[in-house]
Amino acid sequence: MKNISKKYIAEINIARMKAPMDSPVLKEFVDFLDPINKLADESAGFIWRLKNKDGSAAANIESPLEDDMMLINISVWTDLEALKNFTYSTAHSYFVRAGRKWFEKMKIPYMALWWIDSNHISTIEEALSKLEYINRNGLTAEAFTFKKVFNSVGEEI
Repeated sequence: MKNISKKYIAEINIARMKAPMDSPVLKEFVDFLDPINKLADESAGFIWRLKNKDGSAAANIESPLEDDMMLINISVWTDLEALKNFTYSTAHSYFVRAGRKWFEKMKIPYMALWWIDSNHISTIEEALSKLEYINRNGLTAEAFTFKKVFNSVGEEI
């Protein structure tokens, strides 16, 4: 019998800040970065998130984006429901709704979801390639958003 590994859902979202991290414009966002990341870390279904070298939030992480104003967030969850619950049904939802206060409107895809094997840790390059995939091909089982969701076997749900 073939060994089939469990699938987890991975996500990336990127954002371009309206001002530097230490500016008054981003103060509210920055003040809540660690508490919201702690909330994620302690949420049901949370597996992993991208962190900087000191183990805190991934803000200002070395990135191939070549833009110091860009932030990258990558996380992995046991399933779509766990990720969706954290995103839209916790204090995190305020930051989703209020994002325009701190971040520019993106003209390219800024969020992607995709399924990974449970023993896989996505790289920044892999995650960014999912955004590029959506930009070129639209939403498919390869990379999608909450607007058009696929299960781990590639069926739209």
